[in-house]
Amino acid sequence: MASEAGVSVTTVSHVISGRRPVSPTTRARVEDVIRRLGYQANPTARGLRTRRTATLALVVPDITNPFNTEVAAGMQEVALARDYLTVVCEAPMNGRHLPDVLRQLTDRRVDGIVLGRYGATRRDLNRIAATGTKLVRFGRRLSEGPGDVVRADETEGTRTLVQHLIRTRGCRRVGFIGGEPGVEPGGERHEGYRRALTEAGLDVPEDLVAWTGFTREGGRTGARSLLAADSPPQALVCANDLIAIGALDVARERGLTVPGDLAITGYDDIEAASLVSPALTTVFNPGRDMGRAAARLLLERLEDGEDGAAREVILAQRLIPRESA
Repeated sequence: MASEAGVSVTTVSHVISGRRPVSPTTRARVEDVIRRLGYQANPTARGLRTRRTATLALVVPDITNPFNTEVAAGMQEVALARDYLTVVCEAPMNGRHLPDVLRQLTDRRVDGIVLGRYGATRRDLNRIAATGTKLVRFGRRLSEGPGDVVRADETEGTRTLVQHLIRTRGCRRVGFIGGEPGVEPGGERHEGYRRALTEAGLDVPEDLVAWTGFTREGGRTGARSLLAADSPPQALVCANDLIAIGALDVARERGLTVPGDLAITGYDDIEAASLVSPALTTVFNPGRDMGRAAARLLLERLEDGEDGAAREVILAQRLIPRESA
């Protein structure tokens, strides 16, 4: 093809990849040859030459969670523009799947992994780094392991949410339903809850904190437990929207009005948050932007030769007040 167009193989590569400038005249000549010859790039052959697979992986704990769908969409948007494939893998928090998933991905030589699983151990992270696979983590700070980090300020987001309950609804006894114990982002969101109560001069009621799971059923379990307390809460702060929807289920089954008898808040602002009744007051968590940012970090490492110190991208969140609180 290069000889047919009268240019070097390198110039043809630049035209196909679009990663280096080529004069309009030369580009037009090469593209005309590509059309006439019906050329299609062979990813396998390119991988043998570059020692890359042009594949990025996203590992999440629950592929049915709409927030993770947003992350995957943002990641794919950026990856496809650079001719990279994105694969999504699930590693549930209630099993020992994560080490096996990571081993399979590194054995298959994916170029980069976005670890959207907050329960990963330092050992898991070190195993990825040891293979030379590029890594981006969600939810934990740079000091907590190798790889670049993309996160939103979970603590501040929940602090703002609880302040809204205190100032707008006059709530004084506020409960919290988190995900699995010790698994982020539940811990950071719990810290924001505690901080807001302390700043308002209110007690932090340990009897009104439940750790269940980041699911609708987890919300049901947590809400039933906290509403059975001798002095039940005026509001439930839930660590994500799925938990909050489960809490709404329990409020309905008990004949409680929301927010009249009980205020309920979520987190993430998945699409369902605005569709349930009453619509959820929540915090917008920029999942699609997180996916885009993670993919860009990986591609900069892979394609632009960015080998400097680990980087951290912190994205803004915002309160979304609706009917439930």
